[in-house]
Amino acid sequence: MRKFAVALLALFRRVSLLVLKLRGKTPDDIASERVVSGRSWDEFCDTLKAAGAALNFPGTPRDAFHQAEGYRYLTRLARAGLLSFIEHSDPRAPVLHEVSNETIKIGMDNPDNFYFTAAISDAYEYRIFGKRNNIGYLAFGTQIGHYGQGGAMPTGGYLEASDIEMDDPEGHFEIFLSTEKKGKNWLPMVPGTATLVVRQTLFDRTRELPAELDIECISTSSGAGCPAPLTPLKLDEGLKSASTLVAGASMLFASWVKGFQKHSNQLPRFDPEVSLRAGGDPNIAYYHSHWALAKDEALVIEVTPPECEYWNFQLSNFWMESLDYRYHRIHTNKYLAEYEPDGSVRIIVAHEDPGLPNWLETTGHDQGTMCFRWVCANEHPTPQTRVIKLSELKR
Repeated sequence: MRKFAVALLALFRRVSLLVLKLRGKTPDDIASERVVSGRSWDEFCDTLKAAGAALNFPGTPRDAFHQAEGYRYLTRLARAGLLSFIEHSDPRAPVLHEVSNETIKIGMDNPDNFYFTAAISDAYEYRIFGKRNNIGYLAFGTQIGHYGQGGAMPTGGYLEASDIEMDDPEGHFEIFLSTEKKGKNWLPMVPGTATLVVRQTLFDRTRELPAELDIECISTSSGAGCPAPLTPLKLDEGLKSASTLVAGASMLFASWVKGFQKHSNQLPRFDPEVSLRAGGDPNIAYYHSHWALAKDEALVIEVTPPECEYWNFQLSNFWMESLDYRYHRIHTNKYLAEYEPDGSVRIIVAHEDPGLPNWLETTGHDQGTMCFRWVCANEHPTPQTRVIKLSELKR
């Protein structure tokens, strides 16, 4: 019902705007009336309320514990939306900021990653500059649209650190973002580009430093490089995008998890096309699924990793938020895992420590989601899984 309400509300907005335009109103006039009347804020609140439908999507757990995590998840999405679409929304003066971190988690965030984003536009040109340092994996992508539009977010251009020409041995570099090729390091923008996504992956947090990055608008058009004053139109559009992010992302990933439940405790490969449409990294093969374990059970995952730049496995809650990696061991990767003599890896998911290598904690959850990733792999083996009694595992 709430999903229908969101769609109906969007239709009402479009019809209302069309009527006002037919009466000779400009978009600025319309936004001013909406802000002054309070309709911008009312619709923002109405969409946030309707976003709660994701917590009642078929298959979602209805107990108090999982529902509490679900509502916290919606508040985190709201924070991410307001930051991206109100505070840092001007493509004339982009700001690289974290879109996901320890307390804002979206769509199976990787515990090894730093996720940064910035608002950009194909109407302008940009320069990213900084120092590579020794971060394990660094990649830049330009995305068409953004989650605040409630639709797909395909990749327009992509550039990995291994393809970037450095300016000196210390790892300083610059990248140009434009619709036409520019400079020795070029990140293409295609029509509709609205978002820059930067992924940094730490292979070993004890030895690596993230890249130091900044971005500037280098277009010569009037006002480029300086944020414009807030206008009613910007506020109106920002509130719409922020609330649509909450409703759209939560419903999208709830539908994904519904599909994951069909192969619970298994790890089949996720459809690469679906991943790309949602803004996934084109160099990564994802294996998404759902897991559920009784108190006396353990999930055993076995695989021989292929030649690849990096791999990892993680546990997340039902809402596709990584479990709290600040205080618990909820993931492992190519550089942290202990290997068998034959080069294979055995990962154990259990509610208590079985005293074996590569044990991952469930942190009080009896079910959730999980993900295996191969990055730049030469092949993509399917991890094998089995559920056994914890007592049998200990023996």
